[in-house]
Amino acid sequence: MADHQKIHPAPVQPMTDLESQQKPTAPLVPKGSSKSDNNANPVEPFPPHHRTIPLKYAKPPKKRGCCCKLFCWILFFLILILVILGILAAIVYFGFDPKIPKYSVDGMTITRFSLDNDSNLNAQFNVNITARNPNSKIGIYYEGGSKLSVSYMGTKLCEGSLPKFYQGHKNTTLLDVALNGQTRSATGLMDSLRAQQQTGTVPLVVRAKVPVRIKLGKLKLPKWKPVVRCRLNVNSLSVDNAIRITDNSCSFKFKF
Repeated sequence: MADHQKIHPAPVQPMTDLESQQKPTAPLVPKGSSKSDNNANPVEPFPPHHRTIPLKYAKPPKKRGCCCKLFCWILFFLILILVILGILAAIVYFGFDPKIPKYSVDGMTITRFSLDNDSNLNAQFNVNITARNPNSKIGIYYEGGSKLSVSYMGTKLCEGSLPKFYQGHKNTTLLDVALNGQTRSATGLMDSLRAQQQTGTVPLVVRAKVPVRIKLGKLKLPKWKPVVRCRLNVNSLSVDNAIRITDNSCSFKFKF
């Protein structure tokens, strides 16, 4: 049987001997040299200085000027007026069922249409107009100051005015209006009219501008000025002859 190996503890050396063995024989920094020569990044003796960011305080909100407040109030009142007008329009539309009046030129006679010695055209017309009010709850007041005219190719031949009257609900009124006028230096105009009459179609425009007031129940609205424009085609423009209207179309527009 093999002999067991015996482990003998090593003798403990004193602490002074260990320190003498671990102490380096050469100095860490040679004499006559600085730390910067041996270390590229020397350790600063104090902690690095950090730049502080200046504090920025939020600016107080600017106060609204007088102009801004005035603009807001004006905008508010405009919107309020539009809302009120919309409500009133809805009340009138659903409560009174308004309809546009209708007009037509039913007849025309000429008592004078000739040139004088100065080449001025003198014309006298009688125009028969039919005005219809189809509304069952709305009346129409035709005020004074109306203007009615007859024109050919943009040249006014004669003019007059409509009578002042009130037209009730569902009413039809026949009007006979006398028109007079003079056109200076109308030789060329008469030549054009003679050539146009040979075709059997003379285009005319009857235009009426009438101040009216609308009556809704017992309420009378402010004065308005509608414009009625009728385009006609007649067979001729001759004195004391029956003038036949071959085409008649009228339009109605309001002007406030």
